This record gives sequence, C-alpha cells and structure tokens, in this order.
Amino acid sequence: MKPAAFDYVVPRTVPEAVEALGDSGREAQVLAGGQSLILEMHLERVHPGLVVDINRLPALDEMRVYDHSLRVGALVRHQVFESPRAVPGPLGTLFSRAVVNIAHPPIRARGTMVGSFAWAHPASEWCAIGVALDADVELHGPDGAREVAARDYFHGPYRTARRPEELITSVRYPLLGDDTGVGFLEHRRTHFCFAQVAVAAALTIGDGVIREARIGLVNCADRPVRARAAEQLLTGAEAGPLPVGHRIPEGHPFARAGRTAAAEDASPVAEPYADLEYRRQAIAVLVARTLSQAAADQRSRAAAGKGDPP
Repeated sequence: MKPAAFDYVVPRTVPEAVEALGDSGREAQVLAGGQSLILEMHLERVHPGLVVDINRLPALDEMRVYDHSLRVGALVRHQVFESPRAVPGPLGTLFSRAVVNIAHPPIRARGTMVGSFAWAHPASEWCAIGVALDADVELHGPDGAREVAARDYFHGPYRTARRPEELITSVRYPLLGDDTGVGFLEHRRTHFCFAQVAVAAALTIGDGVIREARIGLVNCADRPVRARAAEQLLTGAEAGPLPVGHRIPEGHPFARAGRTAAAEDASPVAEPYADLEYRRQAIAVLVARTLSQAAADQRSRAAAGKGDPP
C-alpha cells in the first residue's frame, strides 16, 4: 500500500509551522521522527492533506535544565536518553531504563520523546512517565504559547488537548532529588510487541519512611495512568528491608501497592493473548517489582552520598 497524495511544507520557524497548521484548511500532520506517522500513512489509516516537516527548526532540537526542571524540545531523539548522564540525577536514570524498551535502535535514532506525546498511544513509555512526574506540555498556536499539565493533556488513544492549529514544542519535567530512587520495568509478549504493561516509579525515602511515591502505568487504560491509590497507600509507610529476588512477600507494602494499583487505579481490557485476570495479575506483580527496584536505587544513592559501598 502507498499513502494517498498530500502536500508537504518545511517551515523554518515555529510561527511558520503554526501558520501552516492553521491555514491548511484540511487535516494536517506534523512530521518530526515520523516513526508512527509514516507507517500509518503507508497503511492508509491516516490521510493527511498536509504534512508539516519541523526537522529544519533547530530551536526544537534542544534539551536544557533551568529552574529545577528539564525542557525537552520536540526534535530531541529517543536515543539521547540511553545514557543516564544525559539528564542530571535520578531522572536521567529513569529515562535510560525506560528508553531501551522503545522499539529498536534505528527507531530510537529517529523517533522523538515529544512525538510520543503527540501520538498519545496508550502503550507509550514516555507518556506514563510524564503523567507520573507531573510534566507539562508546551504548545504554540496562533494565540501564542500555553502549557497543559500532562494529567490533563491525554484524552484517550490518539486524542489529546492539542488543537489542530497548535504545535507541541517541548515537554518539561521537574528534576528529581538525590533522595529519590527510580525504577522502570516492562512486560511484553515478544520483543516486537507493544508493552502489555509497564511501570515507572519514583520513591522519595527519608529515615526509612516513604515520603512520596509516584507510579505511572503504561497500557493499563485508554491513556497513561498515575496510580494514586497505590501511591497513597505507600506514603508514610516503612520501606522496610528490600525484598530478595523477584518474589515480593504478600504482606510487603510494595506487594500491597501492586494489588491496589491493579484493582483501583488500572482499567485494563482483555487482549487476544492476555485476558483480564492475567493483565491485572501482571500489573500487580510489575508494580511491586518496580517499586523494589526504585527502593534499591534510592538505597544505592544514599550509600554513595555517604561514601559507603552500595
């Protein structure tokens, strides 16, 4: 199959891109990495009348830290985050653990983090991390710039708060403190499949007590989910000794948080290779294991800060 005919423009500034999106008079799509868009056009599931290629906008190919936050431009590729040193502190570790689950190296070399927010697939790793960490999405339109909190940005599969005439220019994340540990785990049927479930976690622990928990669920509803019921259960709880191996004791706070996330926070649906019972069990197990990974990461950071062996 081949895509239907379309017009193609290459703006040189953000205002030119916004003007093209607003003046097209037909459905327009933005091309950054194109790793989802080109396939959908090839299969004739998407029929844009206009493709706006933003790859000649150098201002969008920047990532910088300011005011205790990280701003990721719309042209920053996935592969940048494979090194945990690309982003300061625990946030860099979280990104590096998540990004290796995204497709394959050639796709990570072209695809973009912001493109994942634009596409809004329920199985997107970046989108769930954005929701869990209270990221903000920056959009530019004819009336200027505005920011939308990630929790309000996603409306369902492929549906977002972005207006047709707006361009997503960046996503902004708060940096994580050194007293925070992070984890990310993903379960899929094969390496070529989307995640059946994935979990991002950030735990802030002080004096053995969980001060704050953030949990993002991937492909557990029609949009990225923040597991607030599970977070509430963990906040103020004793972190306790780290579980040994993959089995988390049923009475451990992490196991209870996993069961809570599966029962109260997630809204999974049955799939051909995973019925509802299986999916809820997978969510419960993966949440518990990811929290254990985050707690181990926090303990390692605390030991390194004191000069002790991890």
